[in-house]
Amino acid sequence: MKNLIPALATTVALVSFSTIAAANEGPTNTHGFYVGGNYGYLKLDGDDDFDQDDDHDIKQGVIGYRINQYIALEGSYIDFGHYGNDVTSAKTDGYTAAIKGTIPVGNRVELFAKAGQLWYSTDYSVASYSDSSDDTGVFAGAGVGFKVTDNFLLNAQYTWYDVDLDAKSATDSSSTHTNTDFNQASVGAEYRF
Repeated sequence: MKNLIPALATTVALVSFSTIAAANEGPTNTHGFYVGGNYGYLKLDGDDDFDQDDDHDIKQGVIGYRINQYIALEGSYIDFGHYGNDVTSAKTDGYTAAIKGTIPVGNRVELFAKAGQLWYSTDYSVASYSDSSDDTGVFAGAGVGFKVTDNFLLNAQYTWYDVDLDAKSATDSSSTHTNTDFNQASVGAEYRF
């Protein structure tokens, strides 16, 4: 019994010190590069002929750098797909640059918001006439991420893009310039290095 008390005291002390040390380490993997991809649904909202077909798939590849657990810089390539009808249709793709803010909620859940710039190109087909245009817009989004591991996350997000579609009429060279919102709802995955 005499030897049991010092052994028990030593065990309790070691467990206490290791618990304190683990608590002081803080969150792991708080900065560095990450890559990801999103797949989802695109809804067009505007006063033009391009938003009549509501079935649009959207694909996005993402690369970013986490400065700390709260702030990241992010870029992406995004394919908005084909949209329109039999007479007027278009295809848009582009690149984004954003700042992303994250708020951890517990150990496995993160809420995030991002905002930035979109550079995009649109190929138009109006009746038998085809053209393309390049433009810029702004965007903002928010979502939630679920940590499967410290390096691998699944997410769901909603993003709004402010774009201008600028299709030229087949009968003259004047532009038909319309303000259109792209609304993206998507799910994705992210891997942190």
